[in-house]
Amino acid sequence: MTSPNLHDHVALVTGGSRGIGAAVVRALAAAGAAVVINYRERADAAQSLVAAIEKEGGRAIAIGADVAQSDAVAGLFSRAAQAFGPVDILVNNAGIAITRNIDDLTEADFDRTIEVNLKSVFLCTQAALPSMRRKHWGRIVNISSGAARGAGSIGPHYNASKAGIEGLTRGYAARLVKESITVNAVAPSLIETDMMKDQQALVARIPLGRFGTSDEVAQAVMLLIGNAYMTGQTIALSGGMAFN
Repeated sequence: MTSPNLHDHVALVTGGSRGIGAAVVRALAAAGAAVVINYRERADAAQSLVAAIEKEGGRAIAIGADVAQSDAVAGLFSRAAQAFGPVDILVNNAGIAITRNIDDLTEADFDRTIEVNLKSVFLCTQAALPSMRRKHWGRIVNISSGAARGAGSIGPHYNASKAGIEGLTRGYAARLVKESITVNAVAPSLIETDMMKDQQALVARIPLGRFGTSDEVAQAVMLLIGNAYMTGQTIALSGGMAFN
């Protein structure tokens, strides 16, 4: 797959210090974008990623911010604009997975999951839109999950947060289509990340016979960024477990 030429673009990836987020960051930098790597706790990992990108001749900066908080999001976008210019590519990847059975699920678990996984998408999208509208160009890609449509193993709070992401994706896409701003989602299932370290038994559920990789998710994100005609869609990556 040929990557889009993104040399005149500024991308922001939330939760970009590791896993899927880091793979997306690397792909964006390789395509020429100036990349803002958002993180909440893993400053060392984010700075290491910046150093690796700069060593390859790319442009990147790491900015710590809790994207579930509106003031932190405003500061994040302001610092991004100061470093590279207005953000016109947004990848909403930040998320948490608090595994709970129904009987153990608390109100605090539910609220925090919705804040980090869903509210952050709303806050960052709202922050990105003014500059995208001025430019009359923008790409927003939201990282959902197969749990948005399936049972999943984390819990109903996680299902709800990811289903909400896909609802936001469609709602924004419909309202921004006339402004050359596309909004899409990628829904991976059982990707080989830190979250799957102790879940090797789940491979038996995957017809393809292996976990997906973060780089394969990043490829789908790049496809959406490079495609001006696709909007309001969710690309599922499930190794054959489910079909749209």
